Amino acid sequence: MHGLKRNIAVRSRQRFNVEQLAPWLLPDIPRGEAAPPIDWATLFGNERPVEIEVGFGKGMHLIQAAVSSPDSNFLGIEIDRKCDLYTAARVAVRQLPNVKLACADALEVLTQRVAPASVAVVHVYFPDPWWKQRHRKRRVFTAEFVEQVARVLRPAGLFHIATDVEPYFEVIQKLLGKAPAFQAIAARPATEGAHDMDYMTNFERKARRKGKPVFRAAYVKA
Repeated sequence: MHGLKRNIAVRSRQRFNVEQLAPWLLPDIPRGEAAPPIDWATLFGNERPVEIEVGFGKGMHLIQAAVSSPDSNFLGIEIDRKCDLYTAARVAVRQLPNVKLACADALEVLTQRVAPASVAVVHVYFPDPWWKQRHRKRRVFTAEFVEQVARVLRPAGLFHIATDVEPYFEVIQKLLGKAPAFQAIAARPATEGAHDMDYMTNFERKARRKGKPVFRAAYVKA
């Protein structure tokens, strides 16, 4: 399916091969090939609201959100194959019916596979800042990305963002400030970090343990 033969190990020494993870993985779509928009009702088997997380990493937020909000469906998009499979194994352990994962470029998925006004919430947490000037074209946040998020969100849809890189946060705010489709609202407060999993993501846990500030923003589609 994905050209990976080795097993993926998760907690309790459980191991999954790629075929066992297939119920949670969207098939790869070769770049440049046209494909119809995802039919959410067909994909998830129900008409519940859909939330998309871009760059879910090891899946901490995605899994916590799916567990705490069983009446919503979640599509995670992650370009790193190892993270995609590792998170799929974590989802498989919990047998979460409301999670699907795509190993792909998020902008391509939003542009080519997501219908207009079909998504309730988009999450982007701790995106890679790509510090070097020559690599900044790889950043998730561009004017085109913001435009596509606005296109796929339904009216009154939400856009949640967090990062521990202040210069990147300023770039994000400028991009959203120029987007007429979005209006800033109060961001979600931080959790207290009472235990090892009481954080939004693994990156948040690392940042806050080091005493680094986390910058958060939220927007609603007008």
